Amino acid sequence: MTALLYLLGVVIFVAAILASIGLHELGHMIPAKKFGGKVTQYFIGFGPTVWSKQVGETEYGVKAIPLGGYVKIVGMLPPAAEELVDSVEVDAEGNRVQRVRKSNTGMFTQLISDARSAEWELIRPEDGDRLFYKMAWWKKVVVMAGGPTVNLLIAFVLFLIVFSTYGQRSQEVEPGAPVVETVSQCVIAYTGEGPLRDCAASDPESPARAAGLEPGDQIVGFNGVEVTGWQQLRDLIEDNAQGTASITYVRDGAETTAQTSTTVTARPGDDVGDAVREVGFLGISPATRIVVEKGGPIYTLDAMGTMTVDTVKALGQLPMKVFDVGQAILGLEERAADSPVSIVGGGRFAGEQTSSDVLDVQEKTIFLLTLIAGFNLFIGLFNFLPLLPLDGGHIASALWEAVRRGIARLRRKPDPGYVDAAKLLPIAYVVASAMLVMGVVLIVGDIVVPLDISG
Repeated sequence: MTALLYLLGVVIFVAAILASIGLHELGHMIPAKKFGGKVTQYFIGFGPTVWSKQVGETEYGVKAIPLGGYVKIVGMLPPAAEELVDSVEVDAEGNRVQRVRKSNTGMFTQLISDARSAEWELIRPEDGDRLFYKMAWWKKVVVMAGGPTVNLLIAFVLFLIVFSTYGQRSQEVEPGAPVVETVSQCVIAYTGEGPLRDCAASDPESPARAAGLEPGDQIVGFNGVEVTGWQQLRDLIEDNAQGTASITYVRDGAETTAQTSTTVTARPGDDVGDAVREVGFLGISPATRIVVEKGGPIYTLDAMGTMTVDTVKALGQLPMKVFDVGQAILGLEERAADSPVSIVGGGRFAGEQTSSDVLDVQEKTIFLLTLIAGFNLFIGLFNFLPLLPLDGGHIASALWEAVRRGIARLRRKPDPGYVDAAKLLPIAYVVASAMLVMGVVLIVGDIVVPLDISG
């Protein structure tokens, strides 16, 4: 049963991501056709074609590698001024085909010329008014923004379902004088690499255990200072370094004072990524409670705003994070808990949580919805990056075209014409290669050194 539930979780996740990819591509195709553009292909996946069907002028299909999708919109690249149409020829089927002259030297120049020629290989004279590059700049923006916007809408709908029904759950310390939840048996320095190990015979006893503190004790005083909250007590302990500590606590209604000395050890900061610090250490953790927050559309938008800021920060660190995953694959370091994952890692998360004996059906459903929503949020934001071949690169080109033409009109200068995105293809090839390498590293990492979220 566990194996079947694991497989079910993986299948649901992969199917949801493929559906998201399909909807993303519809976000491009529908407005492109609405604006009169010609769309010849709509495919989910890459590589060899598994299935396809021609409907009108568009071929719909599925390819073997389910790691993306695409729509072929005719005329993405304009002919360069130096690459005028040489002739109109007739192909084997009797169709008139425009040919673009190929006569370039230099690697990048030839790459651009080849891409432009491939783009124009099957463009027919009657397609002249349906070419993408001839669309008004705002139509190009709508077409290219349509895909990632769909992903953001999917994320919004799924998060809305979660936040309005189940809510966001967070753990916070019980208010008032802190109650001891656990007492550390020993002192173990935090290294920043993975969770703390179990106590060994050679590890020194923790000051809290030496003082006789037990779970359920309520700390009301520390070195003569009245304690009213956990953060206050924590600051007092950390600032005490290796000093004498007089701890007043209440147990079974009776107030007692114990004497001990805090020790100094390495501990992490409050936030992920904070430096490890040498601070005073007692060896207790406070009792906590689960807080549930629910909300509708405004609450969801606010929460997604915070997630967007975090995601943008993560995108800036993505190359280095992927490099660290590569280090982990080679066994040079532990894989960080906040490292990025591929669709393979997402599938593992889905399978592990769906087959968990700890979670109930509702919690498993909420986890899957949140996981799928999170992937869609990332895909949407990632595609808005202003770099070719991402959608954001085409959006940036269209916006630059609008700005350039607007400035020309204000200065009463001749129309500068369409922006030639083909000139940015060398950058696109570099970006695409980097994306491929990062994708492979993450997939291998999710197989060789997978993240464990069970704990």
